[in-house]
Formats: sequence, structure tokens, C-alpha cells
Amino acid sequence: MGTERKEVREMKRIGIMGGAFNPVHNGHLMIAENAREQYSLDQVMFVPTGHSPLSHKQRITDASLRCEMVSLAIADNPWFILNEIEIHSPETSYTFHTIKKLKENLKNAELFFILGADSLFDFESWRNPELILEHCSILAAYRKHQRQEEFFGHIAYLNQKYPKKFYPLDTPCLEVSSQEIRRRIEAGQTIRYLVPNEVETYIHTNRLYVK
Repeated sequence: MGTERKEVREMKRIGIMGGAFNPVHNGHLMIAENAREQYSLDQVMFVPTGHSPLSHKQRITDASLRCEMVSLAIADNPWFILNEIEIHSPETSYTFHTIKKLKENLKNAELFFILGADSLFDFESWRNPELILEHCSILAAYRKHQRQEEFFGHIAYLNQKYPKKFYPLDTPCLEVSSQEIRRRIEAGQTIRYLVPNEVETYIHTNRLYVK
């Protein structure tokens, strides 16, 4: 019993932030930092999408550029790291497959997949959601004004179906999205304070997202 308790204490708690990060923005960073703090995570991995199953619906910037922007955005946070597992895979980037491979590489870690409230409501429509839950728990970000009663009702429903797998993540209100940032750049509008300064400079220097 003593050995088991020691192993539990030494098990790392790792958060996983997946997404296109096209581009990464301050909302992503805020959710990741709040997840780290609220759930005592030892590390948060940012995993940019490689070959997205949704790539036919939107044009996604080259992976090397998106990874460089993530690297710049997280450089000053010692708990954040970039993981390019999907970028270097020739396969379509389904979450269940990525989580399985991460768990194989991190056998002694407890994994927490971080997603937004909208994705929580869509979760059961994802490819093989039960396989995702075999290897990790879900931290679902919400904002106090945003469908709160419906959000917690859905958390309760999912936890009844998949016991002790879904946890709420309280995050400050920051209305920003990658789509909105791309739209603003196309329109010649400022993105200052929506993305880290280094990311803003990188976007402008490389003329990303302009028409």
C-alpha cells in the first residue's frame, strides 16, 4: 500500500491543449494557465493540429508557422510546452488517436484534455469519444455568463454516462477567437492585446492572414 501511495504522489498531471492555433491567442493561454492553477497541473502541452479532419472547411496556415507562433507565445511560461506529435504524423489528426499515442509516451502521467464549452456539447459527436476517455479526463472551460445552467447540466449528464471524467474549468471572460483575429487582419484592424506581442510581430513580419 505504501508503494502505491508513493506512485500516486509522483504521477505527473499533464494538461493537453489541442487545436489549429491559427493563430494562437491570449484566450488559449488564459484557459491553459487557469487549468494549470485550478487542477494543479505539472505541465500543459500545446498540440497543434496536423492533418485536421475539418481542413476541407477552412484554410489552415502551414504547420511550421503555427508551431513557431505557439513557441513564441509560451516561451515565458515554464509550465507550457509545445508538442508536435500531430504535425509529424502523416495520419488525420483525430483526438482519440493523439491521446492514445501521448499516453503510450507518458505511461506514468495522468492526462487532462482541455476544451471549451462549445466543444463539450459536441464531444459525443467526435470520432470515438469513449477511446479518448480511456486515457484522459476532460477539463471543460466555461465563463460565468455563458450558458452556465446548461453547461453544468451537461457536465452532470456526461459524468453519469462516463463517471468522474468531466470537470468544470472556470475561466475569465475574454472574447477572442482565431477566426476573429484572421478577420481583423484581413480588414487591416489591430490585433494588439488579442495575441502576445511576439505573435503579433511574427504575423505582421511574415504577412500572415492578409488578403
